[in-house]
Amino acid sequence: MLWAILSTLLVGAVAGWLASKIMGGGGSLVRNIAVGVIGSCVGGLLFGLLGFSAHSLFANIIVSVVGACVFLFVARRLTK
Repeated sequence: MLWAILSTLLVGAVAGWLASKIMGGGGSLVRNIAVGVIGSCVGGLLFGLLGFSAHSLFANIIVSVVGACVFLFVARRLTK
């Protein structure tokens, strides 16, 4: 259980950081974790609708980064 929470936070931090670099901008560690965890949910939903699932740490990071980029794109469009 503790390992699952720690791995979620670690994947979230990495995915949020990568998404902020791809989409431009930056943020704190807490913001990157939040964006990465939300991105993981968004990416899991999008990839699930397409029939894909992530079964490795690398695949989870890719799905999370794609989802975080989509989340940041939509959030930026809604705030403008």
